[in-house]
Amino acid sequence: MLHDLRPYPAMKDSGVPWLGLVPEHWDVRRLKYLLREQDARSVNGNEQLLRVSQYTGVTERRRADGGDEPDTRAASLVGYKKVAPQELVVNIMLAWNGSMGVSQFAGITSPAYCVYDFRQEANPWYFHHLLRSPTYKARIRAVSTGVVESRLRLYTDDLYRLEALLPPLPEQAAIVRFLDHADRRIRKAIAAKQRLIRLLQEQKQVIIHQAVTRGLDPNVKLKPSGVEWLGDVPEGWSILKIGYFAKVGNGSTPSRGNALYWTDGSYPWLNSSIVNHGKVTVANQFITHQALQECHLPIVPPGSVLVAITGQGKTRGKAATLDIEATINQHIAYITPRPNSGVTAEYLQSFLSAAYGELRRLSDDSGSTKGALTCDALKNFKIAVPPVLEQTQLLQHIREASASADFAITHAQREISLLREYRTRLIADVVTGKLNVRAAAARLPEQEPDAMPEELEGGEAGDSELEADEREAELVEA
Repeated sequence: MLHDLRPYPAMKDSGVPWLGLVPEHWDVRRLKYLLREQDARSVNGNEQLLRVSQYTGVTERRRADGGDEPDTRAASLVGYKKVAPQELVVNIMLAWNGSMGVSQFAGITSPAYCVYDFRQEANPWYFHHLLRSPTYKARIRAVSTGVVESRLRLYTDDLYRLEALLPPLPEQAAIVRFLDHADRRIRKAIAAKQRLIRLLQEQKQVIIHQAVTRGLDPNVKLKPSGVEWLGDVPEGWSILKIGYFAKVGNGSTPSRGNALYWTDGSYPWLNSSIVNHGKVTVANQFITHQALQECHLPIVPPGSVLVAITGQGKTRGKAATLDIEATINQHIAYITPRPNSGVTAEYLQSFLSAAYGELRRLSDDSGSTKGALTCDALKNFKIAVPPVLEQTQLLQHIREASASADFAITHAQREISLLREYRTRLIADVVTGKLNVRAAAARLPEQEPDAMPEELEGGEAGDSELEADEREAELVEA
């Protein structure tokens, strides 16, 4: 079906340089004639809390542990903005990267966000796709206000001045129908590859766990470790608290309201999303040396291990080795083995990877309502330590035994990236009038399945949900 798509037969100049040619029968209208800002507020804060993501749009925000209470840094949700189904929610500080979307839920969202409803001639879901397309994200970035990217804000007056492509209502509905169908097929393919990746990662975890808790010799004599979850370990291994052989600490976030801390920054500053990659070789955010000094940020050397100590979803408890000098935010702890400590960073990261479940349990028992690890907890966390030569042998075994799984994971991740790129390009070409989908939409079956295949968000972007929460808190406090 997708390969049958053709351009529109007749085009015209839109009169807007950044939009170029558009289908002859489409209108171009400023958003101020299509949107109305809403400012209804929650009286009791009991409504469903919603979040906005550049990947998934507007979704319900639930506890990471599956409970009923949502994760939020706010003490109270009273005064949060109400959102009705089919209303547009915009994170004004991250609109430039697509952090906006039409909600299918009733609920509430941050008072720092903007909420809009649509006039009758606008199909909300067509505009959901249009405003998140690369063409519009680039234009939104251009009209947003701010000195540095981390402080760009999209104010209502600037949004209202944007020109919107407006097909006839029936055609807007056809576009939405076609894109929903295409998105469903692509999501199904992505979800299958993500399931494969999870299985391969589980295989790797089994290899790592066996290596760092029992070693390579199946006949080795064992001794009790004294650590309940760890059980018996090889007799020649030591059991050490991390604080015995390493320095442990965490960082902070320089005020994003202070341009002197961020403008033309050159020193790497890392947030918690980086631990998901296992190894940190580059940074995507940078601060100034003035921020480094005045905010008392730690200088973390290469050869350290970074651990996410707070976070939504699966990030908390994950660890990565650091290959560059950098500093970190408050959601990460660094562990720097002392010289001649007898513990290599790569072995420590592998052990902490095997201990992920125990780190999660420890963070859940910390007394925090959201779950968190502390630096003291990490200092007192016990690990099994083989002699250095054996650590090298174990790591070599892990690399060799995991090679086929690593190759398959990399291949699947690349395929997912290509599918997402294809989806982005397809949506952009359809909503900006490059492809005519009216006939294709008319041929679709009347009834689509109810459940949209689940696709895990993220992966490519440096903005984790935690970072989005930080930006939201800054907006509320501003």
